[in-house]
Amino acid sequence: MKNIFKGITLATALFIVSCKDSKDFTISGTVENAGSVKKVYLLMADSTQVNIIDSVALNGNAFQFKHSTPYANLYKLRIGSSIFDIIAQNGDDIKFKTDIADVSHGYDISGSETSEKIREFNKISNLYGDKNSKLSDEYAAKSQALGKESDSLVKVYMPQFQKNIADYSNEVLKFVNDNKKSLAGFYAATSLDQYKYEQQLVAYADEIKDDFKDNPAVQAFLKQMEAVKPISVGHKAPEFKIAGIDGKQIALSDYKGKYVMLDFWASWCVPCRQENPNVVKQYSLYKDKGFNILGISLDTEKADWQKAINADGLTWSHGSDLQRFDGPTERLYQINAIPSNFIIDPQGVIVAKNITGADLEDFLKKTFK
Repeated sequence: MKNIFKGITLATALFIVSCKDSKDFTISGTVENAGSVKKVYLLMADSTQVNIIDSVALNGNAFQFKHSTPYANLYKLRIGSSIFDIIAQNGDDIKFKTDIADVSHGYDISGSETSEKIREFNKISNLYGDKNSKLSDEYAAKSQALGKESDSLVKVYMPQFQKNIADYSNEVLKFVNDNKKSLAGFYAATSLDQYKYEQQLVAYADEIKDDFKDNPAVQAFLKQMEAVKPISVGHKAPEFKIAGIDGKQIALSDYKGKYVMLDFWASWCVPCRQENPNVVKQYSLYKDKGFNILGISLDTEKADWQKAINADGLTWSHGSDLQRFDGPTERLYQINAIPSNFIIDPQGVIVAKNITGADLEDFLKKTFK
């Protein structure tokens, strides 16, 4: 095979390239068992949303789109209630085939290597999506039979949901790692929970910063990751001072040489208040082993703040800018949602972020074993 390629002249190679229309891309497809489906819709994704850009009627069971794109980008075909991802660039001649009767939403695609890769990601997404749908249906049916929501049912089903999500995320991370130089890897990465997988996404952004420079979605992602990088795991926690509930100033440097968790919360935040008993429990277990907490409230009224501290038994130090999300400390740490926390080691490095419940318990157990 190598000898054949050696015999191809430069002129022949240029001719082969010139035969491919580089001004447009084409998607030609067939839909088996279309039934009541009469139209196929083409959608285009940008950095913020997905919009319908074209539609064609099925001609028998066939359809075709021809479009021009300024850069390789994510497109979607909507056929009935099914959505299929395609990554196209000018010059692609994409062949697509699906069967509406296929409950697994499978499809065949060729003519675009990146689209073939995104299909592999879709298999992962569909697999775990179906698992969670079945669990949700089971939970709903059992709740309906009981005639009410049940804590015992939640205890049975929630760990299964969480395991599915964790398994899915691990599969996605592997897919992204295997496809770092493909847009399929990028679009897979954007399906991850940025809150939980920020460290991995920041590292991924560093690896692709010189790629896909003409794709606005990628550039927006890189800019976002660059912004959160200084407050991500592995980086030095930025210094600040904040007014304590007693009026005295508290500085992060006061905790130099100690483990401290910055716990951003508020009296009006229901998830925060629900997590507080767990934080109280962990503090009582590890405070004598060197674990400190600085609670930072996003309240605006000192009375509400103090009342919640007393009610929840939060016996550690507390500070607040009393400006909700607009306080200087909140802006410094880019707090856009609560509860939010940062665990900082004795060297002042962020070693964990946004861990609650069993994750917080496991982290502290390993750290102070």
